[in-house]
Amino acid sequence: MPCKSLNAQTKAVESLAISLFKSAPDRRPTPPINASSPRESRQELIFCPMVIEDRQSRLSAAVERRIGVDATCWNNTRGYGRHARALLRSLIRLDSRSRYTLFVDFPLETADLPVEAEVRRIQCSAPAVVAASSTSHRSVLDMWRVSRAMSDPRFDLLLFPTIYTFVPVFSRAKKVVIIHDIIAESFPKLTVPRLSSRLLWTAKAAMGRRQADALATVSDYSRRGIASKFNIPSDRIFVVGEASDPVFRVIENPVPTPVLQSVGIIKGRRYLVYVGGFGPHKNLKTLVSVFSMLARQAEFGDVELVMVGEYQKEAFHTHFSEVREQILALGMGNRILFTGYLPDEDLVMLLNMATALVLPSLIEGFGLPAIEAAACGCPIIATSASPLPDLMGAGGEYFDPNKPPELESAIARLFASERLRLQRRELVLKAANRLTWDAAARQMMAVFQTLLPVEEGRIPGRTIPD
Repeated sequence: MPCKSLNAQTKAVESLAISLFKSAPDRRPTPPINASSPRESRQELIFCPMVIEDRQSRLSAAVERRIGVDATCWNNTRGYGRHARALLRSLIRLDSRSRYTLFVDFPLETADLPVEAEVRRIQCSAPAVVAASSTSHRSVLDMWRVSRAMSDPRFDLLLFPTIYTFVPVFSRAKKVVIIHDIIAESFPKLTVPRLSSRLLWTAKAAMGRRQADALATVSDYSRRGIASKFNIPSDRIFVVGEASDPVFRVIENPVPTPVLQSVGIIKGRRYLVYVGGFGPHKNLKTLVSVFSMLARQAEFGDVELVMVGEYQKEAFHTHFSEVREQILALGMGNRILFTGYLPDEDLVMLLNMATALVLPSLIEGFGLPAIEAAACGCPIIATSASPLPDLMGAGGEYFDPNKPPELESAIARLFASERLRLQRRELVLKAANRLTWDAAARQMMAVFQTLLPVEEGRIPGRTIPD
């Protein structure tokens, strides 16, 4: 029997997933949106024990839209988790004409959730940020539980802050799905090496694009890539940007925190800093190779490379062990430091101490670490396969990630000239300050208004009673 094509396999997986969702057992009733039933450990759906009266002043005014949000990505420590948290906080604070319900699959005490929103906890066997990895996936039953909860017909609109945690939903609500980038589609074997996982990812992403009434992404660069890769009209893709959090700021006279001291960071040394994951598409072997050549030169004798990012409990595909072996083989073990995941208070101090931040990825949908570094006044050296040349303009040094000599020249040029670094510092600070989460929230509110216009206290076409 001849093998099916990848496209045929994807469609088969997609059809199976839909049939499984539709045939899943309906065991418990879904509580209504305004229910205040007590928390019960055996319930699949658990409400956040917030005092409803504390929100009455806001909700007693005419609530125009009822929006359900897949917030299962809230606790993720990578870029899309930070994007979801910051965007939703601003969105819920600014959008007084809507009522938000956040769906989570983790214990409520593990997250600082907005008090203005209703929160529903869906009891799952494992949180999505743990179960959905490069080598495993969420169970069908867990996905069905989230799908069933979000398919409540009382919602006017559903928001998925990342397609990574998307599940198919079956309701008439308008649906907005955020696709951060096309990294998995551009470099499938580097990001999702197992064929079975690639098929599941492709099927899920296809369902997300198909169900979405509007797609959003984080930059014009990603918007062009999505439109081209999936042959989607660009007017169906909206840009909802990103920004640095207020904690990322210039600190006068920065000194290493105890955490930084424990990994070998010392005041007065020159540091080239990388922040991000250790997936092959991050192009870290090229960075290590280039740095090892520069490190052997006399003028770079005091420079160390600091690599920041989780490498022990990484859900995404990683080749940390290969990078580590390369470093040891090159004799750079004493010049390249690994910090692991750093909390913001430690990361902001490191970025204030750094001579420059480098982002060598083969592709970036946004490049948030560079924006955070820029907000700290840290010059950036970044891949040209990203929106950073547009966002940072003349404030950055850019290079083709497929051309190591360009990366080497960019690092050498910036480290050799204090005057150039000061110029770049001023430019990136101004560029970073132009980006705010409130602006991103207003971009998302405009998407909502396009899909579901509010007209004099009512939503046209709403037929379901409150």
